[in-house]
Amino acid sequence: MRIVPPTPEGVEVAARAIRAGEVVAYPTETVYGLAVDPFSEDALHRLFSAKERPAFNPVLLIVADLGQLSQVVLEVSPRARAYVEAFWPGPLSMLFPKSPSLPDALTADSSKVCVRQPACAIARDLCLAFGGPITSSSANASGGVPASSPHDIALPMVSVCIDGGALGSSPPSTVFDPDLGIVLRAGAISEDALLGVGELGPRE
Repeated sequence: MRIVPPTPEGVEVAARAIRAGEVVAYPTETVYGLAVDPFSEDALHRLFSAKERPAFNPVLLIVADLGQLSQVVLEVSPRARAYVEAFWPGPLSMLFPKSPSLPDALTADSSKVCVRQPACAIARDLCLAFGGPITSSSANASGGVPASSPHDIALPMVSVCIDGGALGSSPPSTVFDPDLGIVLRAGAISEDALLGVGELGPRE
């Protein structure tokens, strides 16, 4: 695994690796993630193999901006947009109706895709250098402890890692369906904070 600095040059090395179908590790505001091209079934297979991840587990995506979000979702409802405006960039992963151009392997055949805009500038820079959304599966074997530094990453097939240093201990991103008002995974943003956005709450 080649470790590169979080400079424009280092990020471009990582982006080129993703474009070549390789697996890249990079920091987020929570843990180190693994990036591949989400539109490439071969790259997704490489990601699942590297993590020994079951194929029935969907994969999270990250985006640099709302323009990139439009590449992978069919629509952003008014409810979802309210949460985007309140919590992005940040550790809130949300479910949206997925674009039909995304491989079914990415979403485990679900009609929704999970996306977030991270607060970590390095992660957003990687999306920009790549030119679109990337995957953000944690950089550890399935069921293992998430990596908090490049030295924690011991996976096969990870060709490049962007060195963001040692990350502080923090909970994972919250996974939330904004249209249903349901928290699917508790995380850095509390349910109370989510339900406090305007007058939005769970649908009856």
